[in-house]
Amino acid sequence: MDGPDTKQANSMDVSTGLAGAFTLLDVAGDWLSIGGVDLQINGALGLAFPDLELHHLPVLQDICQFLFRQGIDGFLPTLVTTSVEKIQRSLATIAAFVQSHEVKRQETTAPPLAQILGVHLEGPCLNPEKRGAHPTEYLLPLTIDRMKAVLGEYGDIVKLVTLAPELDPAGTVIPYLRSRNIIVSLGHSQATAAQSQHAFRLGASMVTHAFNAMPGIHHRDPGLLGAAIVHPGICCGLIADGQHVCPTAIDILLRASQGKFSQHPNNSSDRQWNVFLVSDALAPLGLSDGTYPWDRRQIEVKHGTARLPDGTLAGTTVPLLAGVQNLVRWGICQPETAIALATEAPRIALNPNQHTEKNNTNSNPMEQFYIGQPANHLLRWHQQEDILTWQRLYRE
Repeated sequence: MDGPDTKQANSMDVSTGLAGAFTLLDVAGDWLSIGGVDLQINGALGLAFPDLELHHLPVLQDICQFLFRQGIDGFLPTLVTTSVEKIQRSLATIAAFVQSHEVKRQETTAPPLAQILGVHLEGPCLNPEKRGAHPTEYLLPLTIDRMKAVLGEYGDIVKLVTLAPELDPAGTVIPYLRSRNIIVSLGHSQATAAQSQHAFRLGASMVTHAFNAMPGIHHRDPGLLGAAIVHPGICCGLIADGQHVCPTAIDILLRASQGKFSQHPNNSSDRQWNVFLVSDALAPLGLSDGTYPWDRRQIEVKHGTARLPDGTLAGTTVPLLAGVQNLVRWGICQPETAIALATEAPRIALNPNQHTEKNNTNSNPMEQFYIGQPANHLLRWHQQEDILTWQRLYRE
């Protein structure tokens, strides 16, 4: 894939980070890419992001370092439905971490970390009928006043909000959030195709974990996902752990979306990916299988899949780049496409106006992180038969 973010190559110059010293690295035809971006991740190393408090700042740094080692360049800590007080406390903690980290990034001895790009609020304005594992007692009506209360003083750090548009028939909340430069994603919703199309026209530009917590596509009622597939510029998040969505359904979604991102096959800068991978990983990410606390409940993790005691699917502990490997192993995607779904596509989804801002040099949210930086932060991907592996060029 001859694009800015993924490339199969024979050799490239990689800076060692030492002034005036460069090393020529032969990658022997492997793929090179920028790192992954995870727009839906609920925690890691035993810490759930909705439980964040100021004393967790060192743990949050450990998580950022862990995610970098997992091939992640940037992520949105995701706060699932909980009390407004806990949301506010978590937002305050993340804001404090981001502010302190901006100073630390100037230190040449600072360890490389995955960057926090903002916060994803998955709730609390969700449809109770499609709440999934979200606790009923904390779900809220979808109004501007409710959203103002949830955002509080930390609206500037919130990058993405998942909501059910049918809860706001007047259609006032989506324009309000967009006026605050917050991306709106539809999810945990019973919205019809007509309601979804209306939400997209109001400014919603994403769908949260396609197929999950929404009606299925029916030939007489395509619903939210069907509307998203045919509406220009809508990006759908997808969990490729093999449990949340059947591989056949993933194949159908990618085939249905392919026409959108193949309109400019020779110019990847004009490509608009309409599907991107997310992990939806929970706090036990990085830990072994077992039983773990989750708000006031418990989840059991078996083979990377987390469920509530009643069997409700709660999430996963499968990392983002494992989804890339799954797509190749299942024979759904060529490596360059699968890699792009976790690297290029989420970056595009973070800027829904990117395709109309070709002259805006600041349109890529990770661009500043890469220009002038050592190339050893790139990922090197190698394929042997149907097995795709990766490693950071970075060496500690």
